[in-house]
Amino acid sequence: MSIDPKVIQKVIVDGEKLTIEDVIAVGRFGACVEVPIENMKKVTANWKVLQEMLDEGQTLYGVNTGIGGAGNIRISREKGAELSKRMIRAHASGVGKPADLEIARAAILLRLNVLVKGYSGIRPGLVTQFAELLNRNVTPVIYEKGSVGTSGDLAPLAQMALVLIGEGEAFYEGERLPAAEALRRVGLEPYQMGCREGLAAFNGSQFMTAYAAFNIFDGNNLVKTSEVAGALSIDVLNSVTLAFDKRLHDLRPFAGQIKSAANLRKLMEGSAILQQPKKDTQSAYSLRCTPQVTGPAKDALDYTRKQVEIEMNSVADNPIFSTDDKAYLAGGNFHGEPIALVMDMLSAIITDLGNLSERRTNRLLNPNLRSDLPPFLVKEAGLDSGLMIAQYTQAALVSENKILASPAIVDSIPVSGDQEDHVSMGTIGARHCREIIQNTQKVVAIELLCGCQALDFRRPLRAGKGGEAAYAMVRKVSPFIAEDRIFLYDIEKAVALIETNVLLDAVEKEVGRLE
Repeated sequence: MSIDPKVIQKVIVDGEKLTIEDVIAVGRFGACVEVPIENMKKVTANWKVLQEMLDEGQTLYGVNTGIGGAGNIRISREKGAELSKRMIRAHASGVGKPADLEIARAAILLRLNVLVKGYSGIRPGLVTQFAELLNRNVTPVIYEKGSVGTSGDLAPLAQMALVLIGEGEAFYEGERLPAAEALRRVGLEPYQMGCREGLAAFNGSQFMTAYAAFNIFDGNNLVKTSEVAGALSIDVLNSVTLAFDKRLHDLRPFAGQIKSAANLRKLMEGSAILQQPKKDTQSAYSLRCTPQVTGPAKDALDYTRKQVEIEMNSVADNPIFSTDDKAYLAGGNFHGEPIALVMDMLSAIITDLGNLSERRTNRLLNPNLRSDLPPFLVKEAGLDSGLMIAQYTQAALVSENKILASPAIVDSIPVSGDQEDHVSMGTIGARHCREIIQNTQKVVAIELLCGCQALDFRRPLRAGKGGEAAYAMVRKVSPFIAEDRIFLYDIEKAVALIETNVLLDAVEKEVGRLE
């Protein structure tokens, strides 16, 4: 069972055991980091091996050569440190809005976890500088756009690396500052880059992987919250419960489907509404097929977590230097394809969960679907519009998701004079996935508002344990709709219950952990 990121106070960064929850703890909840002394020894030994290679006169990509299309141009050893600084400045070419602070902090952590493995040819001081940025809450300003997701996340991670050397900008205590000033305020000196260290600071996939970690964590909670909303909708519509029978799902043994059906049974347990006579022999697909749609999302998230945690703990760098056999290895371990693929997959599956939620909401609101509930869930339809337009908002959000879910991985534009002629565009896919999750949180929040309003019209009958727990939380921030009001505020408050997992925590406290 994973540990709640909110309770993690310190993350040990050893290059081997970093988890999604560790990334969330550092990125979102401000946990500090510690690098074991053994890792610092590995880094030191690896730096010495690199110096021996240079002493022997070896040509080493990105150490005593240019990079990318200029990789065949030899640079003198004496200019190695200057090469490091210049390549950071040149690569820091991202544009757009600054990434959220939690993403920027996560990117620092993930790059640190690569460096401490001891294959990157750097000095311990660079490791220390990365760790101190996190522990002293200096967060680089990293612009969202500019990475093609291969050759590493060069543009955004170079903007991260600028702050290490006291250039660029950073956030500190809510203020956006020149990096040099931010470092001064926390008592840090700009790091003096040596040869190789510039490229080592930013040549990896850690920006897209930072997004991926949050997408997995937030996506997993969203899937379970969508089951809470779905169970409440199924409940208040007095749906046919045979569709959730354990025997049925055991005959099609997809792990996620079985878990989803079990969650729904747990959430609807004790419902008096579902004991009432049924009008239909089978319910609509959006109701009875909830496990068959939500289940694959669980399976996809399991696979995605596996892939992302492998990447988080890998030597995602180039070139790399093996201490044991004093080998120089250059290849493509910075390529973002593994992350790009799973982010596009997760985008599609979360988009479809939004589709499902919107359709269930329609069945709650639509007077033409024989739900035995007032039109648009208000007593005086006509004078009042009720939650009619909230479903319009859902429709707009799920439509936008369908556009955002177009796979980024299928595009590739050659860069660096055609030296880098296949790219993943995975950072675009990861950013889009985050936006899809945020949109879908709003879609599910609207379904919950509608489910709670419908439950009020079913009183004095009670819903299942999970539905009642969700109802209690929603009604704390959104009272019964007796007449029209500005529903934006209700939606915002319901979304906050989902974003912070307050609603899911309350429901799981009542019914037990959802799988």
